[in-house]
Amino acid sequence: MAVKKMGVELEPLGLSFSVCKVADYSLVDFEMPFIFSGGTDEEKSLVCPTDQVPENATIREDGWKAFRICGVLDFSLIGILAGITRVLAEKKIGVFVISTYNTDYVLTKETAFDEALKALREAGYAVR
Repeated sequence: MAVKKMGVELEPLGLSFSVCKVADYSLVDFEMPFIFSGGTDEEKSLVCPTDQVPENATIREDGWKAFRICGVLDFSLIGILAGITRVLAEKKIGVFVISTYNTDYVLTKETAFDEALKALREAGYAVR
């Protein structure tokens, strides 16, 4: 078992995700797990399991996988995401990051997901 780098453990999620723009949130079931939304004055965005993409998605990009940083991350913790994204950037793996109150989720394209987890393990991160 890998030693936890900075006490950080990563958990791959067994789902495929889509990143979308939606006309509105009326068709989104916010009671489903792993539904992330963000709205600005220019757009309404949604990240969700691919099988949950609503019919009113105006554009979507499928083919994402995700892992979460395990545990509740206190707001005073600094550099956790920077360390993870640095490892992935060195391997030229792009990311899409989502933060919730408790933790962070890192998405990569499915085609790079296994390579991302391998790189993180080699860098000393524990991966479940």
